[in-house]
Amino acid sequence: MDPFNAYSDASVWASLEATQLKSFVADTPGQLEARVTEGGSTWSAGQRQLLSLARALLHRRSLVLLDEATASVDHASDQRIQRMLRTDNAFAGATLVVIAHRIDTILDSDVVLVLEHGQLVEMGPPQALIVQNGAFAAMVTASKHASKEQKSS
Repeated sequence: MDPFNAYSDASVWASLEATQLKSFVADTPGQLEARVTEGGSTWSAGQRQLLSLARALLHRRSLVLLDEATASVDHASDQRIQRMLRTDNAFAGATLVVIAHRIDTILDSDVVLVLEHGQLVEMGPPQALIVQNGAFAAMVTASKHASKEQKSS
């Protein structure tokens, strides 16, 4: 996370705690000095994604790009990440660009861009796009139907 020791251990631990990796790292031989192997094979896919988020938190960048940030994490971790992004002020002052296929992860965004075949087809606040009854509204409706079907099976 901090190969050049640019941050205090307390800051690194705080980032790990925010992403629920603190206990995992604490139980790892070497703790903060433990190496992540090339490709991260010693970590699960979800843990690697959480580690990336922890690094983004640690570095406090003004622009953070999240490409399917919760795609490989379990439901509980997904909920924690969504809460962290929305309410914990973890990225306060940063512009978040979120690429997502799960509609519920972006419904409270300021602006949504809907792309089809690499072309912009809609842009605006999610609630306004839903009212317009276009492509985004169709995605929201389809997502709700898929969610209902998953719950009933």
